[in-house]
Amino acid sequence: MPDQPTHPVVPKDTSLDNEFSRGLGLFDSTMLVVGVMIGSGIFIVSAEISRNTGSPGLLLIAWCVAGALTIAGALSYGELSGMMPHSGGMYVYLREAYSPLLGFLYGWTLFTVIQTGTIAAVAVAFARFSGVLLPFISENRYLIAPHRLATHYAISLSTAQLLALVIVALITLTNCRGLQYGKAIQNTFTIAKTAALLGLIAVGVFIGRNASAMHLNFGNLWHARGFVPLTSTLDASTAFGVFVAVCLSQTGSLFSADSWHNIAFAAGEVRHPERNVTRAMVLGTTVVIALYLLANLAYLMTLPLSAIQHAPADRVGTATLQAIFPGFGTALMAAAIMVSTFGTINALVLTGSRAYCAMARQRLFFRFAGKLNSARVPASSLWIQGAWAMLLVLPRTYDPVNGTFGNLYSSLLEYVISAALIFYVLTVSAVFRLRHTRPKAPRPYRTWGYPMVPAAYILTAGTILVVLFAYRPATTWPGLLIALLGIPVYFLIRPRTTENQIPSNTDETAGSGQPAASRAGVGNSPGMH
Repeated sequence: MPDQPTHPVVPKDTSLDNEFSRGLGLFDSTMLVVGVMIGSGIFIVSAEISRNTGSPGLLLIAWCVAGALTIAGALSYGELSGMMPHSGGMYVYLREAYSPLLGFLYGWTLFTVIQTGTIAAVAVAFARFSGVLLPFISENRYLIAPHRLATHYAISLSTAQLLALVIVALITLTNCRGLQYGKAIQNTFTIAKTAALLGLIAVGVFIGRNASAMHLNFGNLWHARGFVPLTSTLDASTAFGVFVAVCLSQTGSLFSADSWHNIAFAAGEVRHPERNVTRAMVLGTTVVIALYLLANLAYLMTLPLSAIQHAPADRVGTATLQAIFPGFGTALMAAAIMVSTFGTINALVLTGSRAYCAMARQRLFFRFAGKLNSARVPASSLWIQGAWAMLLVLPRTYDPVNGTFGNLYSSLLEYVISAALIFYVLTVSAVFRLRHTRPKAPRPYRTWGYPMVPAAYILTAGTILVVLFAYRPATTWPGLLIALLGIPVYFLIRPRTTENQIPSNTDETAGSGQPAASRAGVGNSPGMH
């Protein structure tokens, strides 16, 4: 992939990267990328996408758009990860390309909602599907009944919530014992979940193929039917409505393919990170997107579009297996999703903690979170992340009209999808910015298809953002507000000194003995005492 096989000179110092154990090879890194991407979304979100778009062809197009964006993002991020093969990933890229403040705002949003909220959501998904096999595990079976905190909020502890708490604590504890434990869990569960997804695809294509469903779906590939209104005046019956429907559908498909860049958070533990982080992102995203497209093809070969649109609780994967194996298809899918979500939680826990550790070394997070334990992992950072994720499991939202309870983290994740996409656009834009500001910096890998690939990503993601802010304001503007709330926090906690900087090797004179971040006037970010 590299245009010019130059190799950056990593400064010899006492930085965080030198304290970690470099125990992740290319295979391990790729397993982290695949494992963190495949959760429960691919088995669920196609129902909502099909209701928005109204045709089998547009369902596949929506997934193709998400796939193209994800792979283009990985190709673009690769240049940045090669230039800055340090723990922290996007936090480091945004800090170095723009300012310490922008890096902090991403780290702030990552900790408060993106990473921890996703951990909470996937843990509860694990518990929900456990309830298919063990009926006493349910969100409606309470150990502590919902206690109303306000008109629209409550707090409770159900058996499902309790299991989610136990899973987060167990995985956090295991990762505190050392990288080899987290890596072993990840490799085992990623292989298992990939095999399960391949099994679903195989039985859907070869055993469950339904001539009637295939005729209805592929014989009327673009005919819109069964769609729901996008607004009071807009739906997928018009060309503009189709455009808006595909854009709005990206909230589900992109979220299902999200977190592919998390391996860069743990770059300090990857062998030859200037090469392997990029390779892992590109390989991992390509494999997952191919599996996702094949899974949707299997759905369409087994179920008519109407059955996908109205799958019970949106569980399309379950409906597919139930159609093929009546009686025990539901249990099979539940077991597969339990394996999938367990591996996803482990990947999220392992990688996210490294980003906060990097922030702590810049004194932009709790100082003790920047220390490694005797197993050379950031145990304090792991437990802070785990504690916050566990707290997010407990609050509930309440709909007084219907008298139903939801989960607070679900609302928070809806809010930050657009904010996360803004950070992605800024990060890809950093490829252009750093080509201009640091043209001679060593680049082991240069973005394939530059400038067209990163420009296409920015244009497409930017268009999706505009549509989301215009047509989903209730779930987009709050996300931007959550990110912006980090601004006063940054100015409150930043240090007034430039000590304890993380060295950078992105400057043209990297390796000269003085950290490039210091010479460039960036990286002077502070932290919590």
